[in-house]
Amino acid sequence: MGGKNKQRTKGNLRPSNSGRAAELLAKEQGTVPGFIGFGTFHSDLGYVPAIQGAEEIDSLVDSDFRMVLRKLSKKDVTTKLKAMQEFGTMCTERDTEIVKGVLPYWPRIFCKISLDHDRRVREATQQAFEKLILKVKKHLAPYLKSLMGYWLMAQCDTYTPAASAAKDAFEAAFPPSKQPEAIAFCKDEITSVLQDHLIKETPDTLSDPQTVPEEERDAKFYRVVTCSLLALKKLLCLLPENELDSLEEKFKSLLSQNKFWKYGKHSIPQIRSAYFELVSALCQRIPQLMKDEASKVSPSVLLSIDDSDPVVCPALWEAVLYTLTTVEDCWLHVNAKKSVFPKLSAVVREGGRGLATVIYPYLLPFISKLPQSITDPKLDFFKNFLTSLVAGLSTERTKTSFSECSAVISAFFECLRFIMQQNLGEEAIEEMLVNDQLIPFIDAVLKDPKLQDGQLFNHLAETLSSWEARADLEKDDKTARNLEKVLLNFWEKLSEICVEKINEPEADVKSVLGVSNLLQVLQKPKSSLKLNKKKVGKVRFADEMPENNENEKCVSSEGENSEGSELMAEPSVSPSCSNCISPLRKKPLEDLVCKLAEMSINYVNEQKSEQHLRFLSTLLNSFSSSQVFKVLLGDEKQSTVRGKPLEIAKLVQKNPAVQFLYQKITGWLNEDQRKDAGFLVDILYSALCCCDSNVERKAILDDLIEVELKWNSVLQIIEKACSSSDNHALVTPWLKGDILGEKLVTLAEHLCNKDLESTVSSEPYFSERWTLLSLVLSQHVKNDYLIGEVYVERIIVKLHETLSKAKKLSEAENNDSSVSFICDVAYNYFSSAKGCLLMPSSEDLLLTLFQLCAESKEKTHLPDFIISKLKNTWLSGVNLLVHRTGDTFKQSTFLRLSALWLKNQVQFSTLDVTSLQVLLSAVDDLLNVLLESKDANLLGAYIGSVMPDNSEWEKMRQSLPVQWLHRPLLEGRLSLNYEGFKTDFKEQDTKKLPSHLCTSALLSKMILVALKKETVLENNELEKIIAELLYSLQWYEELDNPPIFLAGFCEMLQKMNITYDNLCGLGNTSGLLQLLFDRSRKNGTLWSLIIAKLILSRSVSSDEVKQHYKRKEGFFPLTEGNMHTIQSLCPFLSKEDKKEFIAECIPALLAWTKENVCHINGGFGHLAIFNSCLQTKSIDDGELLHGLLKILITWKKDHEDIFLFSCNLSEVSPEILAVNIEIIRFLSLFLKYCSSPLAESEWDFIMCSMLAWLETTNENQALYSVPLVQLFAYVSCDLACELSAFFDSTTLGTTGSLPVNLISEWKEFFSPGIHSLLLPLLVTATGENRDTSETSFQNAMLKPMCEALTYIPKDQLLSQKLPARLIAGQKTNLPEYLQTLLNTLAPLLLYRARPVQIAVYHMLYKLMPEFPQYDQDNLKSYGDEEEEPALSPPAALMSLLSTQEDLLENVLGCIPVGQIVTIKPLSEDFCYVLGYLLTWKLILTFFKAASSQLRALYSMYLRKTKSLNKLLYHLFRLMPENPAFAETAVELSSKDPRTFFTEELQLGIRDTSALPYHIPHLACSVYHMTLKDLPAMVRLWWNSSEKRVFNIVDRFTSKYVSSVLSFQEISSVQTSTQLFNGMTVKARATTREVMATYSIEDIVIELIIQLPSNYPLGSITVESGKRVGVAVQQWRNWMLQLSTYLTHQNGSIMEGLALWKNNVDKRFEGVEDCMICFSVIHGFNYSLPKKACRTCKKKFHSACLYKWFTSSNKSTCPLCRETFF
Repeated sequence: MGGKNKQRTKGNLRPSNSGRAAELLAKEQGTVPGFIGFGTFHSDLGYVPAIQGAEEIDSLVDSDFRMVLRKLSKKDVTTKLKAMQEFGTMCTERDTEIVKGVLPYWPRIFCKISLDHDRRVREATQQAFEKLILKVKKHLAPYLKSLMGYWLMAQCDTYTPAASAAKDAFEAAFPPSKQPEAIAFCKDEITSVLQDHLIKETPDTLSDPQTVPEEERDAKFYRVVTCSLLALKKLLCLLPENELDSLEEKFKSLLSQNKFWKYGKHSIPQIRSAYFELVSALCQRIPQLMKDEASKVSPSVLLSIDDSDPVVCPALWEAVLYTLTTVEDCWLHVNAKKSVFPKLSAVVREGGRGLATVIYPYLLPFISKLPQSITDPKLDFFKNFLTSLVAGLSTERTKTSFSECSAVISAFFECLRFIMQQNLGEEAIEEMLVNDQLIPFIDAVLKDPKLQDGQLFNHLAETLSSWEARADLEKDDKTARNLEKVLLNFWEKLSEICVEKINEPEADVKSVLGVSNLLQVLQKPKSSLKLNKKKVGKVRFADEMPENNENEKCVSSEGENSEGSELMAEPSVSPSCSNCISPLRKKPLEDLVCKLAEMSINYVNEQKSEQHLRFLSTLLNSFSSSQVFKVLLGDEKQSTVRGKPLEIAKLVQKNPAVQFLYQKITGWLNEDQRKDAGFLVDILYSALCCCDSNVERKAILDDLIEVELKWNSVLQIIEKACSSSDNHALVTPWLKGDILGEKLVTLAEHLCNKDLESTVSSEPYFSERWTLLSLVLSQHVKNDYLIGEVYVERIIVKLHETLSKAKKLSEAENNDSSVSFICDVAYNYFSSAKGCLLMPSSEDLLLTLFQLCAESKEKTHLPDFIISKLKNTWLSGVNLLVHRTGDTFKQSTFLRLSALWLKNQVQFSTLDVTSLQVLLSAVDDLLNVLLESKDANLLGAYIGSVMPDNSEWEKMRQSLPVQWLHRPLLEGRLSLNYEGFKTDFKEQDTKKLPSHLCTSALLSKMILVALKKETVLENNELEKIIAELLYSLQWYEELDNPPIFLAGFCEMLQKMNITYDNLCGLGNTSGLLQLLFDRSRKNGTLWSLIIAKLILSRSVSSDEVKQHYKRKEGFFPLTEGNMHTIQSLCPFLSKEDKKEFIAECIPALLAWTKENVCHINGGFGHLAIFNSCLQTKSIDDGELLHGLLKILITWKKDHEDIFLFSCNLSEVSPEILAVNIEIIRFLSLFLKYCSSPLAESEWDFIMCSMLAWLETTNENQALYSVPLVQLFAYVSCDLACELSAFFDSTTLGTTGSLPVNLISEWKEFFSPGIHSLLLPLLVTATGENRDTSETSFQNAMLKPMCEALTYIPKDQLLSQKLPARLIAGQKTNLPEYLQTLLNTLAPLLLYRARPVQIAVYHMLYKLMPEFPQYDQDNLKSYGDEEEEPALSPPAALMSLLSTQEDLLENVLGCIPVGQIVTIKPLSEDFCYVLGYLLTWKLILTFFKAASSQLRALYSMYLRKTKSLNKLLYHLFRLMPENPAFAETAVELSSKDPRTFFTEELQLGIRDTSALPYHIPHLACSVYHMTLKDLPAMVRLWWNSSEKRVFNIVDRFTSKYVSSVLSFQEISSVQTSTQLFNGMTVKARATTREVMATYSIEDIVIELIIQLPSNYPLGSITVESGKRVGVAVQQWRNWMLQLSTYLTHQNGSIMEGLALWKNNVDKRFEGVEDCMICFSVIHGFNYSLPKKACRTCKKKFHSACLYKWFTSSNKSTCPLCRETFF
């Protein structure tokens, strides 16, 4: 098509090769042909109008249609398929006139494409044709003749959808009445087309051999032949009678062709099948023609009789029968005995070769059509025929298929009856049929149970019945006598084979079963085969139980047989029915039964044959009569009823069945070795059938269970009664009787108490008894219990009593207890009691079951498998409860008692999280069942009964521990002026949840389930429950140190979806906010905080809240509730609203008197509200603030006793304490937010008051456990801190607005005053307090106190006089006061409170630069005498570091280097790590302040202790992988990203927002300092570390630290003020280079120092620039020295250059090099060569000599080799 890979344009705008050929053809011929195409037989494609000039020839064909028709000529299947679908669509959518234009071209298209190889194309063609017909209708008529032949073939297409589409099109064109007429109209054309296909066509003429593969050609040919044959059949069937004659000639010519007859032997089964169908049609429609062709028809059909192809067989046998019927002389043309019958016999012997269901129904008509001449001699023929038939049964295929087996048996009996009917009176044939065929056949079937499924016995019974009926009808006739003789012979022979089967000691099980089945079937008088047709299955769900269907029962879970689900088993034949049996059958059958029974009982008596006993059971089931029982008793007449009641004795005498029961059956039942005694119980029921009345039966059974029968026999008797309504009817009075009832109650009592007897419950002995109990409780007949209802209740009471004791047993005991069995029994009872109302005792049982499931395992001691059983049991019981009608809640004891129990559990029982979880889970299950109730009010009523009333809620709220108040008080969110609570810092040891939490969780869970369905709740219960849940959650949230189990409670709520959002999302909570406001206004406290929390979490919008505080006057006069509400709302109020509240407060504050100053509606309350408004930075009125300050100053003048200055707080009332707290709070806020300047008197008032209050704080340390005192201490320290911060931040610019002497007063008096109080206070507070948690309320004042101490100036810190603290043996050069200060403060870095650690760090940080000078003064003592001199940094710090290293090893030691550890903020580990890193910051600060020589000594010490190595390892566990600064995300615009290395760490105490980044940032800061101040040591560690660590460190440092350090190093060189005499230093930031030029006299040395990319880990390279006047060797030495200094000294580049310059200067001064290191100044400890050899006088560094001696193991001079002295 013009290249495979080219893009095809839609619509093929570029003509294909064939299109271009058409153009050329038109040009050459000079005319435009109407059609073009390839001319082949029938199928040239000359139906596409040419493109060029087509409009002139035929303007009727639309251009779109032309395009589609052209596509239909393509070879590609997909193209044709799409084109045909498009054609169909166009036919539907276009106008009729346009579509009519296509009609002239359609027949040739259709004829070609309807035979297409692709079945989808054929289907689409017929569908399109239908659309075309519907559009053009009668206009199709002119073209019918050319279409019809192919159309008929299409209707016979082997692809069913295509054939169906063709039929639809045909029906669309012609209604059924018109179809014969249409066919007749085209009959000649149809016949011609079809004959051509059958006679003339070949695979190569139908398809082009050049283009179509052979396989495809053949397939098409076979399909066309098949369709043609079927189309001919269709033609014959549709043509009216009068039209057939005209076609006779055509058919004659067809039948004269040998090719036609060969189709009967064709290899393709479809063709053979179609051929035989056509033959059948010809026989029907043109019989005379077939008679004329008998010589060809007969062999063609009859000799194919053994064709066993499933496709061909049905058509073949139909043709066989039609041939036999139509062609009377057919047997003249075939040899029946040699050709036909052997073939038939072979097929039949092989069981029809899998086609028995098809072939065998034809056998009877076949033999009935056989003429007598063919079948002679009859006896042999029929004998062989029937023998072959029976032989077909023995094939495996027939045996395994029920339908095949049934077909064979059915055919056998049909043929047998037919032969018997035809030959009655001919004794030889009669005997042959019975003796040689029927009896052996029955015998074979009895031996093989597989064949018994084929309904042989039913067919036999029907055959006998037909013979008996005929004999009865024609009583005096010869026929009747013949039949009676046949029947007599039959019974005689049958009796023989039955006796033979039974009369063996080891009788074959299958045979015995066969005999019993046979006798049962024969005993049924009217067993019609139609009844045995397959039953229609019907599905019914369990809860659709019909109300009054007594034939069905509920199946218990005990595992009864499936037959048990049908109460109606096959009814045993009652004596009245036996009259229906023909006398010809009754006598011989009874005789046979008695004979077999006698034979069986003999074997049972003599050999205890169980097989015979089972046979006897089935026999008696069908033939229970006194006569049989007499035979069974035989000669035994002795009585076995001594000691029995008179009534029983009489029965035994009178009734042989009862006698047999007592003599035999009871003995058999009580034999222990029998596992399955069901058949014995059947014998017992057979015996009971022979009793005259139910009274007799009851008497017998009562007597039996008193003495004779064991429990397992009783169980089986009751099970049999349940499985059959007839049996149940026999024993109903006994089942309902007192004796059985009492026995069962006793049994229940025994089973329940057996635990006390320590009997193992797993014995079968016990499980059978439990099964019996389960059965009598759970089985119902006609909605009634099996036994008396009173006994059912008594049994349930026993079960309940036992279950109640289960809690007292241990888990091991419960494993073996009867609880599991009771669960099974109760489950069956509840599951089956559909129609029965529950009795009170069963509701009590249900409650106990529920309670056991709703309590935790710790209480119930039940194993998991029993809990699971209990759950299923009580759920089935509740399910039963909710589905009954009426007011369930009022009627049900269970629902009322369970609600009451739940209420008590959560309110008064102590539950932990696990117990609560179990309880909620059980309640969830319960409510989900209650949801299914039809009573819409049930769930609402249930929840209402669990709901506490308002007083109960209040009681639970009050019982909540009040530690929650601490945080709101500290943060100023609430104010209190009474000591209404005691703070117990020791959290309760118990892990029991407060009742309020349990109750709110339970009710929230219940509401959550209830809201799934529209449950009616009364009295705003939903809002109340949500409010209480919010109260519980707010209480938890406010706790400063919540115990772990409370966190577990909150996690549990989340998992169970018990959240505010979920509850609000499900129901209408419009009144919730009003409810919360009412409670807040009334009670304040947590209710106020809940509203703030809701606004903060955006659950409630501020607009919704606004309407509740529109009237500000309504909040006044102040109550605690109103005050707390306003305080909580403050952060969310607008400025205008706050001004209105303040406007209400100011008059009260102006008018306060001493009496009302402490009242809520007085000074305290109004000042608290003022503070809350001020706290939110909303008061910018300076005059107002100053006015209030003045009021306070006047108050101090008038009532100084209210101000708690330097006094003992133990006698002060809480009201006064609260007022002081609010005044101090106001002053702190005033300092923070007041921008206008203060007068000197105001400053004096604030500062003096502050100091006085601090003194009070200091003097009352013993009272810190009192919350208000702790709060007082907190705000006092906070005020001191605010003042310190204020003065610390004053600059020269801001001091101008302050009074003249204020700063000096502060520095000289107030600041020392603060710190002289606070530092000792810190020491004592940290010394005494053991609970060191930062969040603990007891440590609240630590935060402001420590923050205030961070502002302590160095001189004040040095002048502090603390109690002396010196440690014996501690090496130190520090003066005593400094050592005391260090020994006092340093250990506090280990303190478990962050504020203390940070405050101590800040104080020591100020001292660190002071310490090295004391070591410097004593430096001479660390002379060169030591080999490797080392000096320890301050001993107090190093001993602290040692302790911290051990702690850190526990925390981080097990984690590989490079794996990042996240330390939980404020945890114990957090404090350890924080203290460790702060200690290192101090050591590094100390190190930096030391001189070069000291640094060398300190670093040597650190190397020896390996402390630095440990630090570096820890840092790479603590530093984050990406140390990006927290705010980096916002500032992405800046080129250099902010990291923890670029940003300075702010170690604040108050701000806890950045706590998660605290440790990572601090770790990065320490690493930065280490690299900067100890580069040589880090380099040494890095080079010696393992490869993995080496790579991690290198990667991290290069990426994040090197650039920062390089930049700082270069910047420090550029900004350095250090001047070198004779040396200039310059730096280039871009290339990371430092250039040093050294000049002395005429010598000029230029050095270039290059920093590596992983500075300072990598080596610093030193390159030479200009060199004038220096020898090469000397030059190299100096370069090497500089490189050594820069690599090995722990300092900056400038320090390294200074060292090098000093070295060179010394060289020029004449000091000689050490001849070991070739340097004047030692590269590590900076000493000069001092150790001289006495022989050669050369001087060496002592460190170099030490190394020389130790490495060479000699003590000789390196130069002269003389011994060194």
